[in-house]
Amino acid sequence: MHKFMRGVTLMELMIVVVVLGILTAIAYPNYRQYAARAKRTEARSALLQIATNQERFYLQNNTYTNNLANLGFPVGACHTTSSGSYSVCIPNADANNFTATATYQNTDAEAGVCSSFTIDGRGAKTSAPEPNCWTRTR
Repeated sequence: MHKFMRGVTLMELMIVVVVLGILTAIAYPNYRQYAARAKRTEARSALLQIATNQERFYLQNNTYTNNLANLGFPVGACHTTSSGSYSVCIPNADANNFTATATYQNTDAEAGVCSSFTIDGRGAKTSAPEPNCWTRTR
């Protein structure tokens, strides 16, 4: 009599490996796109917070500032977003207007076509190299 043996054959194991490979090939690019979108959203959020704080500062001082510490950010010329992906700066500010920029810091292609965002005191929003990154959802 033969004993009944239980186990996994090599063919079954190879099928599982192939299925996991296919799932990984589909899921990983989607994850990368999701992570890039989250980082872009974080940059836009930081710029909108700067714009709001600039308006509050203007109401109190009748001028804009290029000092992020005056707006509640850590002391320094630029602020790095919490993910470390974008550097947010206020290169230009005077009594009548300001410009705040968020620039992608890493050298990988994750930023895609949205590597720079800008907002000014009049609410004009621009991005580079593609102009519609403020409204882009993908």
